[in-house]
Amino acid sequence: MRARPSPPNESEAHRDLHRYTLESVNRLLGLSRHAVRRLVQLGFVTPARGARNAYLFSFQDMVVLRSAHNLHAARIPVRQILRSLSALRRTLPRTPPSDGLRVVAAGSRVAVQQGERRWEPDTGQMVLDLAIGTPQGGVRLLSPASAQERFSLAESLEQDQPAAAEAAYREAIRLDDRFAPAYLNLGFLLCESDRCDDAAALYDQGVRRCPDEPLMHYNHAVALDNLGRSHEALAAYERSMALDPALADAHQNAALLYAEVGEKQLAIRHFNAYRRLRGRHPAA
Repeated sequence: MRARPSPPNESEAHRDLHRYTLESVNRLLGLSRHAVRRLVQLGFVTPARGARNAYLFSFQDMVVLRSAHNLHAARIPVRQILRSLSALRRTLPRTPPSDGLRVVAAGSRVAVQQGERRWEPDTGQMVLDLAIGTPQGGVRLLSPASAQERFSLAESLEQDQPAAAEAAYREAIRLDDRFAPAYLNLGFLLCESDRCDDAAALYDQGVRRCPDEPLMHYNHAVALDNLGRSHEALAAYERSMALDPALADAHQNAALLYAEVGEKQLAIRHFNAYRRLRGRHPAA
């Protein structure tokens, strides 16, 4: 059982590149829903659509949104902004770079800084500090510093850069050791890579820090089961079901494992519970 099911109606490409919702834009950039919708209407960004037709923004969209907001507030003509930001978009990476990114608006001009490099997206020319002017109107999108931001970055890296994703998940846990989603996703990633021993060790920490999270105990049980630690796995399954009696997969796995260790009555009890939860008639 995967701890984080894929959102419905969302393509693989959208999951990889479009991670930010309207709520994320509001939280990370401080832009209201109205401001974001207005910038979309003006054509500054063309977000993807997710479940229930919700907006899904890429990292590139995030940079463009903030820059467009600042330039528009400075009463720069829309045509000028579109021209500058169209060039800016072509130079932006798909995901937040590890050394950070800073976009600065000075008048109708836009300059980008990544690490020690600064350039104008319109021309590609390198610029000096004094050519950029004051950072008024700039947007700073540095390497994510909160657990949630590290988590979002890790999700975007999973498919193509699993090692980097693992590092980002671990950084999220370091920043907030009670951030359950990071444990769940990282543990699943480790098990997928045949590193169930590492996953079990991770979940050992997770269940201590998040003892009321049923999926943490369930995933811990799956990792232990894969390692052949049957009795420990059964104890973890029981804890997950005590917290969430409707966790059907836990009942099914526990039933199979109880049958393996010779506990037939317990196996029947959990198998019946599994069938009830799946809408079937219990066994006689």
